[in-house]
Amino acid sequence: MSWQMSHWLRRFRREEQGAMTVEFALWFPFFLVFLYASFELGLMTMRQAMLERGLDIAVRDIRLGTGSAPQHDEIKTAICDNAIVLPGCENNLRLEMIRTDMRDWQSLPNDVDCTDKSEEVKPVRQFVPGTSNQLMLLRACLKVSPLSPTSKLVENMKTDGAGDVAIVLTSAFVQEP
Repeated sequence: MSWQMSHWLRRFRREEQGAMTVEFALWFPFFLVFLYASFELGLMTMRQAMLERGLDIAVRDIRLGTGSAPQHDEIKTAICDNAIVLPGCENNLRLEMIRTDMRDWQSLPNDVDCTDKSEEVKPVRQFVPGTSNQLMLLRACLKVSPLSPTSKLVENMKTDGAGDVAIVLTSAFVQEP
């Protein structure tokens, strides 16, 4: 019996048929994870770029527009209209704007105030429309859901109670008279 077993093992060791299948079975999951992470990173980058585009266009319209000071809902709508592929932009975008003095710099607070589906709805944090020739800081925070909340890529990102990731952008402008 032991002779048959050793003979079978020797023959199995010399056999080369199916060697590529073993390598494929070992390496394919790693390639799939890498491909999926690349796709998710590309999607997050595209969302960030679209939010930046929407914010830039909205701020440009504010800078060049004369007359009344921009209101919160108008700016939010302008950002979401110009950002093409942001799911739930109107509901998940939160704006914060403060007036600041160029000679006495006051930056926005470090703690970013974003929407969180797992908490109660909060009012606007601070939104002070400016007047002519005032320096304004505008911060936009958009919460987006990742494709796979359990992936290694998302594990390294800061998520809220609902598993959403924040995309935060800041812009500064001076409203022309």
